Amino acid sequence: MAQKERLEYIVQIVRLNKKVFVTKLSEKLEVTPETIRRDLERLEAAGLVKRIYGGAVLREEDFSEKVNFLKRAKTNINEKQRIAVLASEYVPANASIGCDASSTAQELLAVLGDREDLLVLTNSAKAVKDLDHTKYRLLSTGGYVNRQSYSLQGIMARNVVQGYHLDMVFIGCRGIRRDGGIFDSHEMESDMKKMLIEHGNRVYLLADHTKFDCVGLEKTADLTQIDAVITDRKPSEEWMRLLKEKGVEVCCP
Repeated sequence: MAQKERLEYIVQIVRLNKKVFVTKLSEKLEVTPETIRRDLERLEAAGLVKRIYGGAVLREEDFSEKVNFLKRAKTNINEKQRIAVLASEYVPANASIGCDASSTAQELLAVLGDREDLLVLTNSAKAVKDLDHTKYRLLSTGGYVNRQSYSLQGIMARNVVQGYHLDMVFIGCRGIRRDGGIFDSHEMESDMKKMLIEHGNRVYLLADHTKFDCVGLEKTADLTQIDAVITDRKPSEEWMRLLKEKGVEVCCP
């Protein structure tokens, strides 16, 4: 079993049983206990589990993904709103834009609510729910409704995105690493971000300062696939040098 498949399996088991043990996982997956410990270290770094003696448990805040999403939406809300206002200034007249279902992207859609000239393609179920409060033309990807993340996923959603070329794409992330790129915590969410990136003329990453030097389970993109990072404060000099080397514009107050 490949590492990616193994990690996904461990996540499924810990969400089901709330606890996993190194010895049992080692026997089940036919790998060494050291391999399982490294897997749990990676999952802990991604914020998905908390390691304990002999295994790991589900992080308290992840008992309900829906609660987790709502908590994320309220976390650093002032920073996300500042990012949304800043991002809105980059949207020209009559633009076609793609937005993922991240909480920061939803703040951007709220700021753009009075823009009748825009066409918005998104896999956000929340954007459809809020349709009465917005004036832009909204194109939903359709697809499987994930009630926990308020997003639309699956083959149907992918197929819709493949049929469009967008002027701009705005995505959020779980973390951004100097040595790895951009990460998300859920494969299907990451998959939709990848599709949007592929079909966008310019790609903007919406990431508040807490996302820098953090990691998630699933890699979404390399830094070179992003045209600009929009954040709430200027990154460190080390980050500024790296982003400049990668050809990534930094947009901050």
